[in-house]
Amino acid sequence: MAGFSTRRRRETADEELVRTLFNEHGKAMLAYATRLTGDRASAEDVVQEALVRAWRHLEDLSNGKGSVRGWLLTVVRNIVTDRARARNARPPEVAESETTVPVERDHADEVVDTMVVLQALHRLTPEHRVVLEQIYLEGRSVAEAADVLGIPPGTVKSRSHYGLRALREHFPAGRHLGMEGVA
Repeated sequence: MAGFSTRRRRETADEELVRTLFNEHGKAMLAYATRLTGDRASAEDVVQEALVRAWRHLEDLSNGKGSVRGWLLTVVRNIVTDRARARNARPPEVAESETTVPVERDHADEVVDTMVVLQALHRLTPEHRVVLEQIYLEGRSVAEAADVLGIPPGTVKSRSHYGLRALREHFPAGRHLGMEGVA
């Protein structure tokens, strides 16, 4: 039990030392980090990370070699440099919004969409399914689909209309599956 209380006293002393470091050097660290990053929120994150590193390396700070503030500001500079290198090592991030279009669609979404459409197509009557396959999968016009299927163009239009209506009932709410503009 004595080991537990000794460890707890050491943890309390370490926490107090980090608090003291922040009280004595926090403003200078924040000012330096803000100047390096140009952003107050990022600078606060950098200072917090620097204090965590200081806590992990308290023996380096308490050995009496060099300036504590110099050590802390060097750590701040290194963190900012590491973050800039990491940011430059990966492709730039593009924020999506309602006005921007995603650069590319995720392949997984396309696979799921295909599966959902195929499942919905199989729930349709064979008459509706074959008309939709001719028009949307084969890319035929109403007249071409009518010729291939041997039915009047009006029947192709009617089956297409009711087939699409039935398909929409099978799709999960809010999922459009690239069917925009489909009658």
